[in-house]
Amino acid sequence: MVLLKLTDGVLYQLLANTCQRAARKVRNYGSLVGNSPPLTSPQKQPFSFPSFTMCNLEGRDCETIACDIFGSLLKSQSVFPYFMLVAFEGGSIFRALLLLLSYPVLLVFDYEHRLRVMIFITFCGLRKKDMESVGRAVLPKFYQENLNLQAYEVFASAGFRVVLTSVPRVMVEHFLKDYMEVGDVLGTELHTVGHYFTGLLSSSGFLVKHNALKKYFGDKRLDIGIGSSSVEDSLFISLCKEAYVANKEDNKSGTNSAMPRHKQPKPVIFHDGRLAFLPTPSATLAMFLWLPLGLILAILRISVGIILPCKIALFLTSLTGVNLSVKGCLNPTSSNPQKKGVLYVCTHRTLLDPVFLSLALGKPLTAVTYSLSKMSEIIAPIKTVRLTRDRKQDGETMGRLLSEGDLVVCPEGTTCREPYLLRFSSLFAELADEIVPVAINTNVSMFYGTTASGLKCLDPIFFLMNPGPAYYIEVLGRLPRELTCAGGKSSNEVANYIQRKLADALGFECTSLTRRDKYLMLAGNEGIVPDNKRKKP
Repeated sequence: MVLLKLTDGVLYQLLANTCQRAARKVRNYGSLVGNSPPLTSPQKQPFSFPSFTMCNLEGRDCETIACDIFGSLLKSQSVFPYFMLVAFEGGSIFRALLLLLSYPVLLVFDYEHRLRVMIFITFCGLRKKDMESVGRAVLPKFYQENLNLQAYEVFASAGFRVVLTSVPRVMVEHFLKDYMEVGDVLGTELHTVGHYFTGLLSSSGFLVKHNALKKYFGDKRLDIGIGSSSVEDSLFISLCKEAYVANKEDNKSGTNSAMPRHKQPKPVIFHDGRLAFLPTPSATLAMFLWLPLGLILAILRISVGIILPCKIALFLTSLTGVNLSVKGCLNPTSSNPQKKGVLYVCTHRTLLDPVFLSLALGKPLTAVTYSLSKMSEIIAPIKTVRLTRDRKQDGETMGRLLSEGDLVVCPEGTTCREPYLLRFSSLFAELADEIVPVAINTNVSMFYGTTASGLKCLDPIFFLMNPGPAYYIEVLGRLPRELTCAGGKSSNEVANYIQRKLADALGFECTSLTRRDKYLMLAGNEGIVPDNKRKKP
């Protein structure tokens, strides 16, 4: 049935375009003769509304507003990138490739048939919990980055907000309710069987905005309505007391102005997913063309780091496009009479933080970590030791390692991609007096090298698959003795001081959030790997 509908749609569009071109030729010929009138009169917009930039924002706290997220709140009306995010992050790379290959066919269809095809490819056989994860942890970042600032200010000025959209409700509901404080979301519902989507619409079909608005509010007229200049949007905003449209000039003026962080509805501190870019058709095509070369490049970079000495490995990896920027005191030596090693306290961006710090310092280091895959342990060019989350046992382990040499610790306990620092565990402050804070940051253009719900063993590979991954490392001076526990400070005071010092060096913000908060939000668990070695009952 799907193939028949696709064939029928293609034939319909081809015939329509052919007839339209023929009619245009006849009309042009008639105009040349001078006697024949045009075959069709130009379409007139049934409504004419002012731009939303003309809306007065004062005194709207008790009023109600309705709009669509696409074409109104977002800068672009294209829904393809967000379907691609669901296909890639919630489905698989093969589903994403199929969606990309369908793009030329989508150009032939009208908007409704285009949506049907994208929904079928993206959702057929997709688990509901995977869509839930993408809607909660992946899509909000991309939606918020593409908000139209002026449209959002109008939207946020109202006290009660309703969004109507023809795209599947599950794709926008988490963002709108969790970040935009929307009272209700009315969207197209999808058909499901058990825990899976079928890729088909529910019996109600596509959401018709003006009908949904009448059904939801009855005879009551909303105060404000915002929509695009399309006929469908004009119908539903005409039911409001005040109606405004987002025209092309408004969207164009807001395209290059990114939403300032201090004006964002809610800061995105945690997000998941592999893609670091908005997957438009051209950007997605570039990614698939890059993948084979990127995989080869990642294997080469890993091999160089494992086999060759630090200085040679650093030189060769820079030739492959890896950008390592280092500044600060690179040779802090221990002044401890007991000859303990130096404890490097780092911000945590990826699993490769200790590796790049070792390359920057030009000497071997030992890294402690709470969770590390077997593959990461095998390919690590430095010594790695697992911690158990038992404070006493972990303290003894770190103390023993410090007596053997220099040690690297990331007290956040997990990675964070955004410019925020999570709460620092104070355990490290109780174990060493020779503490050197290290500010670390990364930059990627295609793939993120961290994940909360995916396979952690692929994290280093994805990071090194980027065309030009960048690492910024600043080794700050050794912490003065009077600011350590040996100088009378408590371990919490030391940890908080170092967190603020590193945040200032990077331009980040300090938070009290923890590893548990991150995994509860992104993966729905506490981020603790179950012990498979426990005795069976």
